[in-house]
Amino acid sequence: MACTWLLTSTTYGTWLPGDARGSVSTVKNAPGPRVRHNVYGTPYDPGMPGLHRFAQEKLKCPPILLTSEQANVVLAQFQETARYRHWVLHAAAVMSNHFHLVVSAPEEVPSTNLLRDFKSYAARALNRQWPKPASGTWWTESGSRRPLRGTKQWKPRFTTWAISPASWRCGSPPTTI
Repeated sequence: MACTWLLTSTTYGTWLPGDARGSVSTVKNAPGPRVRHNVYGTPYDPGMPGLHRFAQEKLKCPPILLTSEQANVVLAQFQETARYRHWVLHAAAVMSNHFHLVVSAPEEVPSTNLLRDFKSYAARALNRQWPKPASGTWWTESGSRRPLRGTKQWKPRFTTWAISPASWRCGSPPTTI
């Protein structure tokens, strides 16, 4: 039986701990051990300007924004990874600073492996055509892995591939594949 996941991740440096939009990081709420607010449906960490400044200072390079050409390479690699792994990629959206995937895989495949494989193979594809970033990575660590409700019986109504220029500086038009 397959499980279906919504996977999301960001490019390096584009959403840091302490961000005013909120973030997921390991913090101390009160006396006791640190807590990671990464459980779906629970509050995430509010903006923390001091933590955000600290994270910005620790960046190894400027935040990475994909060009439209790079986004197309990433999308093609996501499709290839799904085919090779025998996963079903129902939908994919690649923006300049993040991506979303809806993917089904056998329930014995952990969602961490899905996200890891998509990101690592996309990074290899990018590294074949562009210099590896000074950060050593194109992506932030980890990402969001949300199971879709009723995933064992989930049936998509369509398959879609999209490249969105929402924050591209080059002003190129959207490409739909």
